[in-house]
Amino acid sequence: MPEQFNSCIEACYACAAACDRCAACCLQEEDLAMMRQCIRLDIQCANICRLSAQFISLDSEFARQLCNLCAELCEKCGNECAKHQAEHCQLCAKACHRCAQECRSMASAAGV
Repeated sequence: MPEQFNSCIEACYACAAACDRCAACCLQEEDLAMMRQCIRLDIQCANICRLSAQFISLDSEFARQLCNLCAELCEKCGNECAKHQAEHCQLCAKACHRCAQECRSMASAAGV
């Protein structure tokens, strides 16, 4: 595993955990219908983040492509979470945007 990508792997796992927490907390909100898109994106984002971290760790030839997709989904999830005032959503938005940045950097790195 290329050590230069450790920060991306860590960001992916941190984002996945934040998305899991956000989805679980959103399910406890009174207006569940308002949180539907947030929950949906949280679940998808958490899954692709874990998969991206795994592909990077495996030094997969598909890691770059997957990280590009991960960055796109993280950006979308982060933007959705940022719309909500709940602390768990705001924390998730930050984790998502950080992960998107790390994945873009990783995907654009030479020799990947």
